[in-house]
Amino acid sequence: MQLTGLPRGRPLRVLQITDTHLYGDSGQLAGVDTEAAWEAVVAALRGNGRRCDLLLHTGDVIHDGAMDIDAAYCAARRQLQGLGLPGLVLPGNHDDAGAMERVFHTGPVRLVGHMVAGDWLFITLDSTVPGATHGHLSPAQLQWLDDCLGANDGRQVLVGLHHQPVPVGCKWIDRIGLDNGRDLFSVLDRHDAVRAVVWGHVHQEFEGWHGGIRLLASPSTCVQFHPGSPTFRIDPRPPGYRWLELHPDGGLRTGVERLAELPAGLDVGIAGY
Repeated sequence: MQLTGLPRGRPLRVLQITDTHLYGDSGQLAGVDTEAAWEAVVAALRGNGRRCDLLLHTGDVIHDGAMDIDAAYCAARRQLQGLGLPGLVLPGNHDDAGAMERVFHTGPVRLVGHMVAGDWLFITLDSTVPGATHGHLSPAQLQWLDDCLGANDGRQVLVGLHHQPVPVGCKWIDRIGLDNGRDLFSVLDRHDAVRAVVWGHVHQEFEGWHGGIRLLASPSTCVQFHPGSPTFRIDPRPPGYRWLELHPDGGLRTGVERLAELPAGLDVGIAGY
């Protein structure tokens, strides 16, 4: 997939959103109406005047408690397309990858393995394991990644997936991260053009480095997990998103924006979901 209208030689502005946990009509996660929280994030995006070129949703588009999976994804697609941005989605552990493929196979926001825009190549990976919460990248997917990077025509590269490939400092969620992160980095380390790896799943802000590769996670648009907590714990901080400014030379600027207020109904004492 190659986007036209985004010329080379200028920075790209990317909006990363993640873990929306939409239900298709209404539903609550830790007491939060995820649809209302999403609408509040969208209103903030429209009000901040920040120009974006692309959307990247890093998984858990809907929550697996949604009654009609396909209808929930169709509603989510309408909501994402309402941002007016082309982009990519990828599945998280609460998603149904097959349903996502059916719904997001066409349109400006798609489930597709790679996309070229301006001076950048975007690669998305499916780290989900059917019936499990943790993540894993199969040998076939790692080989596809290696082949895709090998065929790159000199563009800078950003890789997206749902599960964290490195520990983020929360023991409980690090136990259900990507279980073969070393295999991922053994592939990435063979290709000099990789500039960043971004993910969701952890419901918190994270920044780090692997050699010269930037490692980034974004807050959820609904409920946050408390950084550094050894057990499941809700973080009483507002929803948010990450923006990235990607330069033709591989330089990267990024930041996290949050809503001014907590979502209504947040239950900070919940023991899990």
